[in-house]
Amino acid sequence: MIEHIQEIWAQVLTVIGQIVSPDWSGLIGLLPIFLLIGVIGPILTIGALAWFYYFVTKPRPKVVVEEGPRSVPLDELGNAVYPVGLPYCVRDGLVFDSGTTRCEVDQGDLTVTCPMCGLGRRADISTCGNCGLVLKVERRLQIVPPAGAPPGGAALA
Repeated sequence: MIEHIQEIWAQVLTVIGQIVSPDWSGLIGLLPIFLLIGVIGPILTIGALAWFYYFVTKPRPKVVVEEGPRSVPLDELGNAVYPVGLPYCVRDGLVFDSGTTRCEVDQGDLTVTCPMCGLGRRADISTCGNCGLVLKVERRLQIVPPAGAPPGGAALA
């Protein structure tokens, strides 16, 4: 029994000896791994968290999608100012989304003003007869900025 206790005590002392005075050459060999885990790992983690925080909180524009026909804008004299490159109906005074070729009100053909030479043509014709510009009118969203002062302050003067 005493021999058994002495054997257990010897094993305990061997384990404690390895903990108290370890194999230093083996630990020095692990130094690059400790450096990677202890220094470079936290730097990469902080960088990733900062990028994620910026991605989540970055300011985004508020977009209002305006669909359907809208009235033609007027200049200070009250004359209609037809937009270049967008289909419009002269009879009803409406501007339509790009890609539209027929008026929703009277089912007539829409007109498009060429952005290059300013000549008007039917919206279903993709090539300008005057300058030869190929304007393929496809449906796309119109981004309209919100009206009024910016939130959190007065409008710029």
